[in-house]
Amino acid sequence: MTRIYVGPTSLYALGQVGELDLLKSFDGRLVVPEVVEAQVTTEPARSALESFLDDTDVSTAVPDAAHEQAVAVVGIDEGTHEAAMLAGVIAHADPNDRHAVAVVSEDRRVRRIAEGLGGAVTSSFGVVARAAAEDKYLSRSQARRIVRRIDANGIQMTGEMRSQAVGAVGE
Repeated sequence: MTRIYVGPTSLYALGQVGELDLLKSFDGRLVVPEVVEAQVTTEPARSALESFLDDTDVSTAVPDAAHEQAVAVVGIDEGTHEAAMLAGVIAHADPNDRHAVAVVSEDRRVRRIAEGLGGAVTSSFGVVARAAAEDKYLSRSQARRIVRRIDANGIQMTGEMRSQAVGAVGE
């Protein structure tokens, strides 16, 4: 089963615009480690996350052995969201299935290391594009509006990134 570890920056970005439910477009088990949840403190993202976690079957478990390995091998500080997310990648990565574990994060370092460890990576904009591509969650025009709202209220994009994100959900 695919595990999708969601980081605080993506929870913040989607939560600020009230779109955390788009994470449900993934086929797999959503994982929001407790250390990740604790880092989302800004309103309205915090309240949106609390509501999402109350209404959705989301795991908070981080495999202990993999956590120790993430701290030791990758050189990440213990008790951080980075260590928790990368522990998930280490624990669930499958060399025969690149999509056995995924990370949703805006953090370039986490994304780069997760990819190197065999996980798939995406961002909050990728979540929106995926939901629009599935077409059962939202229309392409709704997706474009969400990308623009995320850009205006949370994660800032360069002009090139905005063009790519909006283009990914169709013009």
